[in-house]
Amino acid sequence: MMSEILYQANPSVWRMRPMGTIIAWLMLAGGLLIGLTGNLPYLETLYASFPALHGWQLQPRFLARYAGYGIAAIGAFNLLRWWLTCLVDQLEIYPNEIIWTHGLLAKNYTEINMGSVRTVQVHQSLLQRLVGAGDLLIFTTGDEPELAVHGLPRPNEIREHIRQRASTAG
Repeated sequence: MMSEILYQANPSVWRMRPMGTIIAWLMLAGGLLIGLTGNLPYLETLYASFPALHGWQLQPRFLARYAGYGIAAIGAFNLLRWWLTCLVDQLEIYPNEIIWTHGLLAKNYTEINMGSVRTVQVHQSLLQRLVGAGDLLIFTTGDEPELAVHGLPRPNEIREHIRQRASTAG
């Protein structure tokens, strides 16, 4: 039977892709605005520049509406895809082991005994530091990490949990 959970977290979309998240939200909002109003700056000038479009009997507002909805759909798709990716990943730290779960339909589990943890590394870019996220690398034996998790919230807290438990278990 499992003992108490010391730490549990999923990667965060915002923390993994801060710039991508902002761009996707702007695409969603801007695309919906263009799609609902049918107003796209400089569209009339652009439409006049392509005489081949005139034979299709397409009006600039009609084109703007569908272009706006397309832009909004791309932004929404990216947000949904990133959210599902983060939702299916989970890190749990127990007093004696670390469990990383990954996958929606097919699940992958990585279990690491605290006594076998040799090194814990946290990598944070400037942007990750600003949003309170980081990448966690756990080494047991060898030169390759046993576990690499990206975009976790409060990575230094995770490192401290593992260091404290690994030193008492080892």
